[in-house]
Amino acid sequence: MEFYKFDKSSGKQIPQFDSDFVMSRIIQTSKPAHIGCMHLGEKGIVGYHQATVPQLLLIVSGVGYVRNEKDEYVKVLPSDAVFWEQDEWHETKTDTGLTAIVIESEELSPSLFMPVKKL
Repeated sequence: MEFYKFDKSSGKQIPQFDSDFVMSRIIQTSKPAHIGCMHLGEKGIVGYHQATVPQLLLIVSGVGYVRNEKDEYVKVLPSDAVFWEQDEWHETKTDTGLTAIVIESEELSPSLFMPVKKL
């Protein structure tokens, strides 16, 4: 389990085309990727399971907790990204609700684009 940030401070100012915004890069793949938005309600949980392919969880809103085989939960907040390798056991849960983007692909290398989060 690895932790990254995709907050504004990790992004780059984009001025092209009279634009004025910050883009925080997340991932690039050449192989197919499945991207979904996950909505966990109060006391929601994605049960303990093994990743079938590398997975990247991007917390958009809410507060949650993640773990791997170590059975030790780590708190995650908006702009946190959690990466699990293929076959890694993991779980995500929340007390108050959480929305996250999930990216799954045989080819994910988040360290190429996002800074590591210091725990």
